[in-house]
Amino acid sequence: MLNNQLQWRLPRPLRFFLAVLLGVLAAACSTLPDVSNLTATLPDIATSHAGTMDPSSQLNTLAAMEEAVTGSPLIKGNKVTLLFDGPQTMTAMIAAIENAKSTINFETYIFDQDQLGLRFADLLIEKQRAGVQVNIIYDSVGSIGSSVDFFDRMRAAGIKLVEFNPVNPLKRFGRWQLNHRDHRKILVVDGKVGFTGGVNISAAYANSSLFRSRRKSSEGPVGWRDTHVQIEGPAVASLQLLFMQTWATQHTEDLPDLAYFPTLTPAGDKTVHVLSTQPDGDYNLYKAYILAIQQARKSIHITTPYFTPDRQLANALIAAARRGVDVSLILPGVTDIGLAFHAGQSFYTQLLSAGIHIYQLQVSVLHAKTAVVDGIWSTVGSANMDIRSFLHNYEANVVVIDEQFGHQMEKAFREDIRGSEQITPEQWRQRPFSDRVKEWAARSIEYWL
Repeated sequence: MLNNQLQWRLPRPLRFFLAVLLGVLAAACSTLPDVSNLTATLPDIATSHAGTMDPSSQLNTLAAMEEAVTGSPLIKGNKVTLLFDGPQTMTAMIAAIENAKSTINFETYIFDQDQLGLRFADLLIEKQRAGVQVNIIYDSVGSIGSSVDFFDRMRAAGIKLVEFNPVNPLKRFGRWQLNHRDHRKILVVDGKVGFTGGVNISAAYANSSLFRSRRKSSEGPVGWRDTHVQIEGPAVASLQLLFMQTWATQHTEDLPDLAYFPTLTPAGDKTVHVLSTQPDGDYNLYKAYILAIQQARKSIHITTPYFTPDRQLANALIAAARRGVDVSLILPGVTDIGLAFHAGQSFYTQLLSAGIHIYQLQVSVLHAKTAVVDGIWSTVGSANMDIRSFLHNYEANVVVIDEQFGHQMEKAFREDIRGSEQITPEQWRQRPFSDRVKEWAARSIEYWL
């Protein structure tokens, strides 16, 4: 069995196949809760603005419903900055780290031992030696290609590291949960500035993905297309709490006793909901997605790299399209994981028949996990639109209920459409028989993808 002494680099698809294989061996099938009629228990909220189309009324109603469904309050007074692609995200995160004064809490699925990973590690070591306490959680499967020496060098500098649910069962004897992966990407600096989204620490993000760029693909390597957010204000405490809760699940040494939760004053005008998902949790992120789709009046615009929804999620999208909502999906045209790619395509016939618009992003590998509903409800995070994200992974998404932020998300969605190819029903019916076989085979194991 592969263990923590692995010294060579594993290609990303091999990491994926390892995760699937181990998941099949380690877990029994479970299902997501029935959320087909979330609003049935919320009659007063659901009808308080019935018949109105005023955006502010819809915004307030949706916010109240989401609070009630998830059981956690939305947080006002935040500044939220959209970050596109690896270079923009890394620039912002590195600037925050360089300005750190007391603590850096960093959680990631992939921490590669490549040029970008080494640069990031060197900076964290430098801050630790300057007196800033650095604490890191990295996923054992996602970071399996990085050597022990890579992480030991950071430990030797005083950085506290946790390997999340190690591949080696002897490291978590009696508590081996290989099918549960930490897919979150969270950075919190001094308890005051937070980041989350889809960007890992990997050379795949070292170059621009051509989003809002004048450079051409012929000018050099093209980076992955992803989205992250930077948050300042009271909502940062929720990201900090998620990090500390994940640390506690690993039954390791306590975090150094420091001031992780400073007083946070309003930094902007955005209302934010930090939602997470974890195995056997409350499925709040899943519920929020379903609720937003069920309540959509005009548009549902989703961007996701791995699309294998469960029955309820697929039915909610189809129902929305059939009641006249513009449901549009940006899915990958170039992929790093073939099985997930074909499993996603196995839904195309059903979706296209319902009037859902499907676009495949070209040139760049798509890795962004975003959605915007009616231009007022937006989410950016680590969760894919698949069963694994909602059932088996530790994920984190930020929901922003705000018309101005929604406009930014819509603008980005339209720009990605310009770099995509639309899949029409006629075109899809003419696909090769070999593709249909691949779709059937991948769909048969979609639960494990």
